[in-house]
Amino acid sequence: MSAFDLSPSQSFTFLSPEFWGFMAFVLVGIWASEHKLRVRNAFLFFVSLLFYWKTNGWFVGLLVLSTTIDWGIGWQIHRSEGVRRKQWLAASIIANLGMLCFFKYAYFFADALNPLLGTHWNPHLALGQWANAHLGTTFRVDQILLPVGISFYTFQTLSYSIDVYRRQIAPCSSLLDFGFFVSFFPQLVAGPIVRAKDFVPQLHQPYSLTTSEFGMALFWIINGLIKKIWLADYLAVNLVDRVFANPGSFSGFENILGLYAYSLQVYADFSGYTDMAIGIALLMGFRLPLNFKSPYKARSVGEFWQRWHISLSSWLKDYLYIPMGGNRTASSFTYVCLGFLLLFLLLLLPSTGARLIAMGCILLIVATLLAFPSQRNRFSTNINLMVTMLLGGLWHGASWNFVLWGALNGIGLVVYKGWRRISPWENRNHWWKHAIGILLTFHFISATRIWFRSGSQVTWETLSQPHQIWNEWFTANTMLTQITQRFWQSPFAEIIEANRYVLLIMAAGMAIHLTPERWKMNYRKVFSESPLVVQFGTTLAAIGLAYLGMSSGLQPFIYFQF
Repeated sequence: MSAFDLSPSQSFTFLSPEFWGFMAFVLVGIWASEHKLRVRNAFLFFVSLLFYWKTNGWFVGLLVLSTTIDWGIGWQIHRSEGVRRKQWLAASIIANLGMLCFFKYAYFFADALNPLLGTHWNPHLALGQWANAHLGTTFRVDQILLPVGISFYTFQTLSYSIDVYRRQIAPCSSLLDFGFFVSFFPQLVAGPIVRAKDFVPQLHQPYSLTTSEFGMALFWIINGLIKKIWLADYLAVNLVDRVFANPGSFSGFENILGLYAYSLQVYADFSGYTDMAIGIALLMGFRLPLNFKSPYKARSVGEFWQRWHISLSSWLKDYLYIPMGGNRTASSFTYVCLGFLLLFLLLLLPSTGARLIAMGCILLIVATLLAFPSQRNRFSTNINLMVTMLLGGLWHGASWNFVLWGALNGIGLVVYKGWRRISPWENRNHWWKHAIGILLTFHFISATRIWFRSGSQVTWETLSQPHQIWNEWFTANTMLTQITQRFWQSPFAEIIEANRYVLLIMAAGMAIHLTPERWKMNYRKVFSESPLVVQFGTTLAAIGLAYLGMSSGLQPFIYFQF
């Protein structure tokens, strides 16, 4: 990839031979600096920047800028008191969210405001033209300039500033140490989101890796590799991408199969990446948190979000939901977030007339709540949950599909919370209750993904393209129509026969996923404690199997776009 090409690189990911050559160089560097922690940390900081440069070009400068700003602000927060302390925290929030909003949402705001103001300004076009004129680069000015991983590392640096403000951690004494924390390359571009209080103490510990941990690192890398190639990519190429590209051309049954397959694909793709990240980090002597805990075993929507993308779910809970008031009541912070959210949603609407109608509905709801205090109290206990999930949806991108996906999950959480209070079976530990809960939760989560997948970019070429908001919306609606109105007209036997290998892969993937956790822990332990010859033989076999699965071409990791 050219140093000036800012689109995500197909040739430098965990799945490429070039990356493993880079990884060998990193491990040699760690060995050479084993007894010099400052040298090791500085070395790992610079190789992390090299990794990001190889994947994202000159946006490495933005990463360095974000790192420097938050390290300096962290010290200012630590040294300040009272109002000044809050002002520095506000500066960190504005800096981080400002960069995130400019690169992720400025295109959307420009499209929404230009018709209102009678202008034709495109912020990314202006930035690209300036860079081409003054830096001698070749920015693609016809695309959104979206730095890979910006949603992850801005949340990571923001949590650092908030934790320093809360006096939960002391600021990093070294800019190089802090830079390494922010840019640590295994989890930089797609998580998990790591917190400073969990990771920074590891920077001051010497390299240590037991034989068992080495085996476990290999296990996680192999596990993630097979998940990605033989589950996620296989399902994408052989069913999911075709169905979602044109759902009207497929029967209702095929649309449902495509939806089930996507639920398995997105899990295998994202958890496969984080499995490999955990294994690679462990080879380097660093421990990252698990990001998934068999989410399709969840018996409720609430439990699902305790098992899925745990680092983001816990981040939203600790830095958004609880500060808004949590389960207790709405706060002033709630209404600030709600106001921002409503402004964003109003701008998403296609016309001034639609915005006026929406504003009228909002005013009617406010008047109703003011007139009926009992309803206002009930509303305030759930508003924090809805705002958190809606903002979680917008975190994924400026699309109505992501908004609706977040809203549906918020409604699911609110309904579950209410059902839990009145359910006669809530405190009963029956197997059938768990089975029903798992089935209902899986189907609800899969149904919401109609909108999530329709709003996602799925090829290397489209990762940095703007959202086609109405195309995404109509794609989701077409799929919903096929499933609800044209299901029973499907030629079931022919579809099953034509997709028999896909169905076998899906069945195998779900069976492994639903395997009891103690069984999984046992076979991980058996592998990690096996002789090295067994581990290396299994690794080579897995690489060969993965190579066979790559014949149809690699698909981008789904969460690279976020």
